[in-house]
Amino acid sequence: MDSSACGPVNGGISFWYAHDGLPDRRPPLPGDADADVVIVGGGYTGLWTAYYLKKADPALRVTVLERSFCGYGASGRNGGWLYNGIAGRDRYAKLHGHEAAVRLQRAMNATVDEVIAVAAAEGIDADLHRGGVLEVARTPAQLARLKSFHTHELSYGEDDRELYDATETAARIRVADAVGSSWTPHGARVHPVKLVKGLAAAVEKLGVTIHESTPVTEIRPRHAVTPYGTVRAPFVLRCTEGFTADLKGQRRTWLPMNSSMIATEPLTDDQWAAIGWEDRATLGDMAHAYMYAQRTADGRIALGGRGVPYRFGSRTDNDGRTQPETVEALRRILTAFFPSLAGVRVEHAWSGVLGVPRDWCATVTVDRATGLGWAGGYVGSGVATANLAARTLRDLVLTDTPTDLTTLPWVAHKVRRWEPEPLRWLAVHTLYATYRTADHREESLRTTGTSRLAQAANRLAGRH
Repeated sequence: MDSSACGPVNGGISFWYAHDGLPDRRPPLPGDADADVVIVGGGYTGLWTAYYLKKADPALRVTVLERSFCGYGASGRNGGWLYNGIAGRDRYAKLHGHEAAVRLQRAMNATVDEVIAVAAAEGIDADLHRGGVLEVARTPAQLARLKSFHTHELSYGEDDRELYDATETAARIRVADAVGSSWTPHGARVHPVKLVKGLAAAVEKLGVTIHESTPVTEIRPRHAVTPYGTVRAPFVLRCTEGFTADLKGQRRTWLPMNSSMIATEPLTDDQWAAIGWEDRATLGDMAHAYMYAQRTADGRIALGGRGVPYRFGSRTDNDGRTQPETVEALRRILTAFFPSLAGVRVEHAWSGVLGVPRDWCATVTVDRATGLGWAGGYVGSGVATANLAARTLRDLVLTDTPTDLTTLPWVAHKVRRWEPEPLRWLAVHTLYATYRTADHREESLRTTGTSRLAQAANRLAGRH
């Protein structure tokens, strides 16, 4: 499609489906059924959980119920950051002690290795490239936050993290006005859809039953209710992340935060030479309304950030369609980072939702008395965290004896629900408007301290 004539492809779930198209759907649930474990949600969390359960006990009857198709949600729309970040680590340090949070961080570091190893073992070609994660600062205030962030990460045992000045940063990637960066090796680029498709095929090969086009309308102890029948099982695991609010009784559990992305046309060799980025590290920044990007395997830049952050009433988007003003805002970020790309076409734009708990803490839980379990609230760090969550759900289902994973501090964490409307709509939109204003002030005033507006926004969000 010639985007110079009629603009970028908008929606279509995401750019990651552009090459092969949307998948054929597996048959829906044909009627009432029984299983040992029923998993609601066919994204990374649900599929990884099915994978590890069947690997641990091949005789286990595992059924996955997906309302659309596997990878329709965040697992098929994300920025392709397989990295070691986990939402809520600092809060867990306050609640359970620093060493408990260090164990959680080390588990996340190892999770990056685990995903890469399983993909190789299962023959999943997901364009994985382990270049680490590079986060850049472009203003004095961002540089001060970057140095604080770097020191903070070191305190959690990440002694292989590196801090770069402006010259060292430019040697890795030439981001305009970059004054420093921090790099961790615990990260990789991934093609999200290739990973989720490969994972779905792998679990089916193990004998897992997947029913698509099967919306679950209610979860209750030992029952997953759909319009086509009810699946009964001793364990019912909710793995629905940003779409959790659609379930009965879950409207205020996790807020479906919106994130948007663009993908450029393939860049020329000369354009890449001007930018650098030869190590293909995933790229982020230290702005309050932050961006994230990757260099794709086919030579594009895929870049994301917040557009319209939240839709009233916890509504979700229509197949990834994105407002033109959001597309333009992301283009401005692209050209601010890489001015030489001012004439490059944006060929695709899309959006998706991620799950945000009220205290911004990812969690994993199984109540053995009721058989109900869930994992999520990843706040945008779900590509790797979903794998750790799945292995933890496996242990929680299969044994009541503590394991290294079930004793991590995020297990069984309880969080209060979000406020009713219109309070949560007003709060989220005020929050991100404040972050953008804070970024603008820091850039224009060139101050070294973090804007007080951003500090106030963090308190409003409950992030500190």
